Amino acid sequence: MGAGSDTTVRRAHPILFGSLILFSIIEMCISAWLTARYNSRHDYPFGSVRARVRYILFCSIWTIVMGIIFLVFFFVSSLGSVMTSVAAHFIFLIITFILWVAAAAAITEALGGGLSCSHQNYFTYCGQLNAVEGFAWLIWILVTITLIMVIIRGISVARSGGGMGDSVTADA
Repeated sequence: MGAGSDTTVRRAHPILFGSLILFSIIEMCISAWLTARYNSRHDYPFGSVRARVRYILFCSIWTIVMGIIFLVFFFVSSLGSVMTSVAAHFIFLIITFILWVAAAAAITEALGGGLSCSHQNYFTYCGQLNAVEGFAWLIWILVTITLIMVIIRGISVARSGGGMGDSVTADA
């Protein structure tokens, strides 16, 4: 049973997408809270930090909405929808990969690689900013792993004579 087998995909897809959605919800909550604080109190350290937290909020909402759509289609019509195709998964994941690598790199750069909360008092929400940075990198890692699995599945489907429009769960 290789990484491209139907059984592996049926097990891994809900786990990977469920984890992606769960950590994106956590990221959304933290970044939404920070955005609300920054908007009401205007106590952001730099405009760039505020903008990057807002961008991470967008990325997390994008990942939650699209992840839920792909997960629902996987369970409802795993063999008959364009949303369950290898190509659709690849397109969604490559866009999400680009969004999250930009988000994680941007917040890391804005914070100077991370904050030591015990040695500074300039950043008002030090712990929350560190959490946003950490979850951004975690989500990027999950997206990367999922993207690699989809590429492996696409290669498996192509070798068996199918096309990229074939379902991720079709026997290869």
